[in-house]
Amino acid sequence: MSEDKVNSKRSDEEGAYAVWATPSKDALKRIKKLMSGLRSKFGGPKFDPHLTVIGPINLKGKDALDKFRAACHGLKAYPAQVKDVSTGDSFWQSVFLRLDATPQVVGISEHFDAHFGYDRSTPYLPHMSLLYADFTDEEKHEALAEAKKLDDTIDTMSFAIDRLELYITPSDKTLKSWVKVEEYVLCAP
Repeated sequence: MSEDKVNSKRSDEEGAYAVWATPSKDALKRIKKLMSGLRSKFGGPKFDPHLTVIGPINLKGKDALDKFRAACHGLKAYPAQVKDVSTGDSFWQSVFLRLDATPQVVGISEHFDAHFGYDRSTPYLPHMSLLYADFTDEEKHEALAEAKKLDDTIDTMSFAIDRLELYITPSDKTLKSWVKVEEYVLCAP
């Protein structure tokens, strides 16, 4: 278990905070390669692969950091399994990997919901976005086909989630204002 203070000067800032789960190193490399291939063909902002655990939720920075640290304490790395490659109806979910809603994946989200006092308006959809874009239905279909072409076994991928990250994520489609505040390395299971 270790905490890595990434950008503590932002800890007093009020804003929209999110908690992300990050895949293990090998999975991260593979997913980044797929994301890069999709961006080269379809454009869109660059971002790191992540499973959104909660967010964004408006908090003061110190409050977000305290809640994050308390929620992370004692957590262990856990498995994740890709269910399929899919498309959604929002910029943030244009093309994504849908993950199996296992007890571990959903449990971590519920754990953080409780610590942060986060009240979901929709059921939790465990996913890792591959591309952020405002697409037509035809463009989504093309991007989905391209994702499967670039990595034809991505929909059977399994990996460990071994880090959690706290980000400040203002509503900025360029993502230039997004900043990692802190990272927490999960204990081995």
